[in-house]
Amino acid sequence: MTDTPLHFRRAAEIRSALLQHQEVALIDVREEAYYATGHPLFAVNIPLSKLEIEILNRVPRLATPVTIYDGGEGLAAVAAARLSALGYADVALLENNLAGWQAGGGELFIDVNSPSKAFGELVESRRHTPSLPAEEVNALLHSGSPVVVLDSRRFDEYQTMSIPGGISVPGAELVLRVRDLAPSAETTIVVNCAGRTRSIIGTQSLINAGIDNPVYALRNGTIGWTLAGLKLDHGQTRRFSKVSENAKIQAAKGARKVADSVGVKRLSGTQLSQWQQQETRTRYLFDVRDAEEYAGGHLPGARHVPGGQLVQETDHYASVRGAQVILVDDDGVRANMSASWLAQMGWDVAVVDGLSAGDFSATGAWSPTIPALPHQEEVEPAVLATWLDQGGTQLLDFTTSANYVNGHIPGAAWLQRALLTQKGKEAIPAAQRYVVTCGSSMLARFAVQQISELTGRPVVVLKGGNTAWKAAGLPVEQGETRLLQPRDDRYRRPYEGTDNAPEAMQAYLDWEFGLIAQLDRDGTHGFHVLTENVAGA
Repeated sequence: MTDTPLHFRRAAEIRSALLQHQEVALIDVREEAYYATGHPLFAVNIPLSKLEIEILNRVPRLATPVTIYDGGEGLAAVAAARLSALGYADVALLENNLAGWQAGGGELFIDVNSPSKAFGELVESRRHTPSLPAEEVNALLHSGSPVVVLDSRRFDEYQTMSIPGGISVPGAELVLRVRDLAPSAETTIVVNCAGRTRSIIGTQSLINAGIDNPVYALRNGTIGWTLAGLKLDHGQTRRFSKVSENAKIQAAKGARKVADSVGVKRLSGTQLSQWQQQETRTRYLFDVRDAEEYAGGHLPGARHVPGGQLVQETDHYASVRGAQVILVDDDGVRANMSASWLAQMGWDVAVVDGLSAGDFSATGAWSPTIPALPHQEEVEPAVLATWLDQGGTQLLDFTTSANYVNGHIPGAAWLQRALLTQKGKEAIPAAQRYVVTCGSSMLARFAVQQISELTGRPVVVLKGGNTAWKAAGLPVEQGETRLLQPRDDRYRRPYEGTDNAPEAMQAYLDWEFGLIAQLDRDGTHGFHVLTENVAGA
């Protein structure tokens, strides 16, 4: 597979393409923990371990110029060969990897979702987005004055930890729902997230859309709350309810004004169909409503990504910088507000107008596009249980390390597919037969051929994966019982979970404060922040 001739692309070429708003897919194929230690601003993380199940959705046009790098582990060359085999026509390696990027004048950004976080800091700097420290918000909550705390994160994050009394209203829902949650203009609105970005963007969204209430971001989010020595709630379930018609009308009016002011394009359903037939440019179609609405009916071909998360994690969903992003909803609020932020982040973005209920004809959850595989032998969970009891069978689990620790099949060994490339046969415990699994066995299927070639032994797929095993009522165990490599598949975010060290949380805040200076030094971001309010109440 690695016999494919290797081509190289210099950092200067990529920087020039970024400045000219050309399509750039710059891919870091290391595991996320290593990616988070340093990467170019618009580099996206698609680990070699997950390449096949993510690449066709994140870089959907096969003619897109793709540049790959790693940290010298030899993963990039393997990834380039795999992409070429999938039909990508313009695949190159970044010359001299990250050292080449730095030598070409590029900055290295740590952490994840760096473009969105840097943009949030720029918004606060340019707009002077109002915020209150944790101590003042806590005093306000105990003052008896009318106040509502709106948590702009995903619902699962909110459930893990939240500000006392806070209500879950993910970012794109804020403008749509706020008038029902704070019907009096005298009510103070506080928007929070775990750190800074989503509270800044959420607060500024309400201001941009013309909300009359006093609106503040909780400065530094739940991190700031924790560092102030205040207690968080856990396991809360407060959520927004159905939006009233009057609130929807007002929200749609304000959102449209904001979108128009930053140059968001408009598309009819017919124009969308015409654009989708054109293959000269990468286009993403995202439905930015909540998951339940999407499952109930959506445009065929639209991927579900809640608008707030799209703005926060644009690199994860729209992985080709310079592509066009098309958004859709059914209320004229969430798509327009999300689009307004993407436009300010330098994206060419459009919103689909004039849709009817009949256009939302597809139902169910979004399914990723993955490459086809030849027929593979499968084993039912009950039969696997017998094989494991008899001995001679080694189960290899390719799920995330977090899922493995939370519950896995007894005897399963955990690894990532990149380890097979790095260590070869040495990575795999000796056995007479191998069975591969993950949550659904979708990812594990892509390891079958490589394991077979390395070991010369039969390799079988667990039908339905770990999900089917658990559904059959078969036993599971927890913990790091058999890790074949370090748990490097995910970077531990200092703002997630409830057991982060104060030093790590403060270091994260300090990093965010320095992002604007990094943007200035790098010079490729293309961000432009709306400088004044355009929407009336």
